[in-house]
Amino acid sequence: LSLEEALELFKIPFDLSPVEGQPVSVGVGRFGPYVKWGETYISIPKGEDPFSVDDERAAELIREKKIADAPIATFKGEPVTKGVGRFGPFLKYKDIFINVPKKYDFNNLSQSDVNELIEAKLEKEANRYIRQWEDEKISVENGRWGPFIKFGKAMFKIPKKKDDSKYTADELKEVSLEEVKKWITAQDKNAFKEKPKKTAAKKTTAKKATAKKTTAKKK
Repeated sequence: LSLEEALELFKIPFDLSPVEGQPVSVGVGRFGPYVKWGETYISIPKGEDPFSVDDERAAELIREKKIADAPIATFKGEPVTKGVGRFGPFLKYKDIFINVPKKYDFNNLSQSDVNELIEAKLEKEANRYIRQWEDEKISVENGRWGPFIKFGKAMFKIPKKKDDSKYTADELKEVSLEEVKKWITAQDKNAFKEKPKKTAAKKTTAKKATAKKTTAKKK
């Protein structure tokens, strides 16, 4: 990174003219340069200089984004949209993201394709959970190596029974929330304790010592 390039970065983010009453700006984030329209982030195509994005180009990117985000179909009365993310093309139904395999023509998905993809995803999700307590952010799920507990983003093992045998899926369906919480606490005593809020450390600025000026005495 040259000095000239580094100085250029200080000019970002910069504001452009509003579009449809929403503020527009150009910035750079973790995944590269973007146009921000209201609360919507629109990636600037790879290789395009973000400093070259003017009002006209920003409006064009916003129009393209609106077209891309428009529903391509419905499923059980709910809109289905499509997009391309870090891991490839996907469908979005409610809050569910569904990867679209290469065998499908992503640009020409039919209603039957959409139905097939969403139904397969919902079936997979249904088989994923053995028990789920959404309000508590706790679930007992099927995993690659057998059932496990998930609390927030943390994962916990399911202990063996008193006779040293493993719980079956049917038995886990009958397990209470209180019992699952005991299993979590046995592995992490502080799992359910409220974490203290982080307070921003106060910056202390060291006072510069001012040297006393000494004037030489005239002889």
